[in-house]
Amino acid sequence: MSDASIQPNSTVADPAGVREFLDLLKPRVMTLVVFTAVAGMVAAPGELHPVLAGIAVLCVAVGAGAAGAINMWYDRDIDAVMRRTARRPIPAGRIAPEEGLAFGLVLTLFAVMTMGLAVNWTAAGLLAGANAFYVFVYTMWLKRRTPQNIVIGGAAGAFPPMIGWAAVTGGVSLESVVLFALIFLWTPPHFWALSLYTDGDYGRAGVPMLPVVSGRRATKWQMLAYTLVLLPLAPAPALLGTAGPLYGAGATVLGLIFVVSAVRVLQDTDGRETAARRMFGYSILYLFLVFAMLILDGAALGAA
Repeated sequence: MSDASIQPNSTVADPAGVREFLDLLKPRVMTLVVFTAVAGMVAAPGELHPVLAGIAVLCVAVGAGAAGAINMWYDRDIDAVMRRTARRPIPAGRIAPEEGLAFGLVLTLFAVMTMGLAVNWTAAGLLAGANAFYVFVYTMWLKRRTPQNIVIGGAAGAFPPMIGWAAVTGGVSLESVVLFALIFLWTPPHFWALSLYTDGDYGRAGVPMLPVVSGRRATKWQMLAYTLVLLPLAPAPALLGTAGPLYGAGATVLGLIFVVSAVRVLQDTDGRETAARRMFGYSILYLFLVFAMLILDGAALGAA
């Protein structure tokens, strides 16, 4: 594929408005990031003043959005040829690339410095590390070079509960590492479910996602493997005292459904990847419910 075939639209007809810059922040991704960070804060032992807690949440949201903006700036060439991403602000020509980059860099600096000065520097360091990992390790290094891009690069999205935990405690512990691992192991089956029915997009863009490189069958087996490893890990916060037995039971049930979803994807041979579409939707619900239970359980333990 020639470089000319993947050049984004570089013409910006009108000055970008608020809507365009909000789209640059990947608000749907940001919502899940903020939610898991709040779960880390609620589950952590100790207390944080409500004002400082609000600042910490704001910094996580702004930092996540900033990383998304820089990702869109760097990936503007491949985004332009993928149906799922062609309407993003930069490839669609609604924001100039240099504006998107500057926006992301300024917000990153603001988020990290505010977190450090107002909350603590451990949380700020984790936030900076998450953004650096997402931009440099995943976006610029792994994404276009290896089918394991989402496995290693997914670590960037696993930082938020650790950041929330550190905002309250000022440190990192086994409990927060378990929350990190939960999202880390969830990311591959979640993203590969999406890539099973969008592999044509990735093929055209030259991105070596696992279904493109290894085929759909191998991808489905790996998705099942990750859900099986995730199954005993998700209830672990109950064993560590971060959550109670109700959380442990709920996480186990949700994990079993996740495994069943992966089995159905493996058995699906109709070519339309209907089961993969359903698993992708369930994977989002799974993570939301697991961390919602963690928040509710943590709040109940804190009130006890």
